[in-house]
Amino acid sequence: MAEEKVFVNSGDLRIEGLLEDLSGDRGVVITHPHPLYGGEMHNPVVEALVQAFGEAGYTTLRFNFRGVGESEGEYDGGRGEQEDVKAALRLLEGLGKSHVFLAGYSFGAWVNFMGLDKYENVRGLVMISPPVGLLDFKGSLFGSKVKLVITGSNDDIAEPEGVRERVMNWNSEAVLRVIEGADHFYWGKAHAIKESIKEYLENE
Repeated sequence: MAEEKVFVNSGDLRIEGLLEDLSGDRGVVITHPHPLYGGEMHNPVVEALVQAFGEAGYTTLRFNFRGVGESEGEYDGGRGEQEDVKAALRLLEGLGKSHVFLAGYSFGAWVNFMGLDKYENVRGLVMISPPVGLLDFKGSLFGSKVKLVITGSNDDIAEPEGVRERVMNWNSEAVLRVIEGADHFYWGKAHAIKESIKEYLENE
């Protein structure tokens, strides 16, 4: 199968996405980096997430946050973007997906984390380079849903020690992977993200 273009309604806005609907009850919503710095759903790290989850048999839905690509609206500092995530989750729920992950890269990981109290049926969170050096990851009662966190050894926005400290506070049983030689953009390292996710999902 291949991804098909879809639109979901986030309030009054139409949000553009790409969906690959596989059989079974497993699914994932995938979110992209910061819209004000060129982040969008065709980012190479987002592509790696799509491939990893798809090869593991998960229905994948990636989308452009409001104001990006063909998605209506404008950047909303993470608040409206959480509503976009909710809209994407509703689409998967409507397809009968009950075993659902959220996976996000950088800003997308932050939006997913900050909205966890709104995403009651999410099984777990996969976070790629959560930008702990730039954005405030306030305490969450749902931090236990963080399952896998990946960052690069040279990532100065998601610096490994700062990420490790927060992961221990969120969920001491979460898996942390540090990709040697990778910075925040993972040039030439996207395959390592893919392999880390596939390894985790095989044991999930």
